[in-house]
Amino acid sequence: MIQTILLKNRPKGKPTLSDFQFLKEDKELNIQEGEILLEANYISVDPYLRGRMSDAKSYVPPFEVGKPITSGVVAKVIASKNANFKEGDFVSGMLDWKTLQISKGEGLLKVDKDRAPLSAYLGILGMTGLTAYCGLTQIGKPKAKETLVVSGAAGAVGSVVGQIGKILGLYVVGIAGTDEKVEMLTSEFGFDHAINYNTTEDMGTALKTACPDGVDIYFDNVGGPISDAVLFNINKYARMIICGAISVYNNTEIPKSISVQPFLVKNSALMQGFIVSNYSEKFPEAMKHLSTWLAEGKLNYTETVVNGFENTPQAFLDLFEGKNKGKMIVKV
Repeated sequence: MIQTILLKNRPKGKPTLSDFQFLKEDKELNIQEGEILLEANYISVDPYLRGRMSDAKSYVPPFEVGKPITSGVVAKVIASKNANFKEGDFVSGMLDWKTLQISKGEGLLKVDKDRAPLSAYLGILGMTGLTAYCGLTQIGKPKAKETLVVSGAAGAVGSVVGQIGKILGLYVVGIAGTDEKVEMLTSEFGFDHAINYNTTEDMGTALKTACPDGVDIYFDNVGGPISDAVLFNINKYARMIICGAISVYNNTEIPKSISVQPFLVKNSALMQGFIVSNYSEKFPEAMKHLSTWLAEGKLNYTETVVNGFENTPQAFLDLFEGKNKGKMIVKV
């Protein structure tokens, strides 16, 4: 039995389970020369997938209605007629939300389950870690003793950004949505300070208290009012790294926000958005550092693992409710 999850409708506002369709097929898959048969083990669900469910122009093509959704997947090779892969290998790459599928192996990387848990290759040793490292080092250009603020700090990317910041000698402040996450940031991930935006009435004042020397680097995963508040606390030559804007992904109208230009001009500050593929030439360097820091115990990571392929859409929806700590992953 092969199970597939398709995009049934383009969501209007926040996605719902009715926007997904399950397809079950009782058929046998036969591979041809140069192909491999893959069995999904772990599926990554990520906020950026919401953008691909719309037909608006973006940096990646939108999903097609009636076709499978794709994301990062770790899969096992269960049959191979491709000289580069053998039965029993584990691979990671962008694959369909399918329990079984055929691939020609293009874009797939072999991963070593003895080096790290397989799920880590969707997180700290995958695009999550690469995004954190490349965004912080290439745009943030951190210098020891500077102040780094991270929004969405208890999420997959944010929690890694803060830890890398500490490794590089920064003073790190995280912003998250629950007291439990705030505690996790300081006790498990070594952040110097953390703020619960849901219980803070004045974010601008809270940031000024948490960052007495101002903000030199801001790693933005959320956008919206939280990021507006950071602007009032940036230093001269501050660097603002725009990785995501989960707070506005489901808006049906253009959100109103303060004008950033006066803040940027007054402080000679930089604000730059990015996608991780911009820095593909830095991936080997990033993987070397990430794997070394992980082996040395300098990096920790947390995952929210949802069991069952059938729960993949709900796991994705839960991202927008902040129900994940660290990387949200489905164990097939």
